[in-house]
This record gives sequence, C-alpha cells and structure tokens, in this order.
Amino acid sequence: MTMDEIDRAIIAELEQDGRISNVELADRVRLTPAPCLRRVQRLEADGVIRGYRAVIDPESVGRGFQVIVDVDISNEIGNVEAFERTLSDFDEVAEIHRMFGSPDYLVRIAVEDLDAYERFLTRHVLTLPGIMRVNSRFTMKTVKPDGGSAR
Repeated sequence: MTMDEIDRAIIAELEQDGRISNVELADRVRLTPAPCLRRVQRLEADGVIRGYRAVIDPESVGRGFQVIVDVDISNEIGNVEAFERTLSDFDEVAEIHRMFGSPDYLVRIAVEDLDAYERFLTRHVLTLPGIMRVNSRFTMKTVKPDGGSAR
C-alpha cells in the first residue's frame, strides 16, 4: 500500500487521539469528512490501523512496577512454543519479543511492586521448561512511553 502525506497526517492525528471525530479529523488534515472517512476505512482495511485502545495509567491498575527481563532458553522447539504460549496468557506480561542473538527473549512485566515481581518470576517464569538464564532490569523512569509507530 502506498501512503501519501494526508494518510500520514491522519495516522499522526489518530495516534494522538484515537477518539477524535471524523469531522474534527477531516478538518485537521484539510479534507472534507467523506473522503477522510474513506481514507481511514482504507487504512483499517489494509491493516495500517490495527485497532484503537485506551492508554491506562499503570499505577492506577496495580501495574506500575515495570521490569524488563532478558530470558535465554534451550532451543528445543517444544520449549520455545511452551514459553511463548504460557507467558502470553499472563496479564502481568505486557510484551514479549523473540530476539535475534542474545537474549532469546525480551519480556516486559508489569506488576504492583518488587514482591509481586518476585512471586511472578519464581512461580511462573522460572518453572517453565528450558529456562537457562533470566536477567531482570528494573525501570528507573519511563522517559518516552509507547506512543505508537515512529514517524
């Protein structure tokens, strides 16, 4: 799909405010509402816009303690599948990235506090088959939160 500057402007506006009305969006990108809506629908149909979500304050929902975890596992296919499937099911796991090189995985875990993290790590991560190494890095400060795609 080829995107032009208007498509990019629409995406930028929706990243800032996914609840913006079509009329306001059209005004901001200098289109009339009907063509703006068609463009948004095309971006959705083409998978450029994958969805809309609310951005929740992690502290408010008991997930303010963020830990980045590097995980290395033995490379047996059963271990890889079990690791990905099992960790994906936990609400505490905010992100999982399978990496090239080392570590095998980068996992972001969001829990209430250090004690909650220790319980989660001990009961759920370290019990998985094939775990070879786990290295935890604690977030000191979030400088730039996830705000969508890079422009």
